[in-house]
Amino acid sequence: MTEHPDEAAVEAAHEPHDPAPGERAAVDRVRAEAVGMGHHQVEAALEKVRAEAADPAVVAEWERIEEHLAAHRGPYAPDADPFLQGRLTARARHGIDPPEPGVGPQTGA
Repeated sequence: MTEHPDEAAVEAAHEPHDPAPGERAAVDRVRAEAVGMGHHQVEAALEKVRAEAADPAVVAEWERIEEHLAAHRGPYAPDADPFLQGRLTARARHGIDPPEPGVGPQTGA
C-alpha cells in the first residue's frame, strides 16, 4: 500500500475543522467522482491519489469514502452517506453554504 508522503496532513484533514473554499471544492469533486463506485473502485482511486501525493483533503475524503463503503457496501451515493448528510444538515441549520439542489440533507419526504 502506498502511503501519502505527508500522512500528518492527511490525518489533520480528517479532524473536524472549517474547510477553506478550495478544500471544500476539492472534497466535493471527490464525492462527485465517487458516485456509483464500488469499494474496489474507491480503493483504486485512493491508491492513485496517494501515489500522486494529492492534496491531503482529497486523500482524506477518499479514505473516508473507502471506510464508508467497507462498512456499508454497495456503490457510493451521497444521499446514503451519513457523515455527509450530517454535515449538510448542520450547515443548513446554521445557514452555512446552502446545499446544491439534489445533494442536500435527506428530508424523509
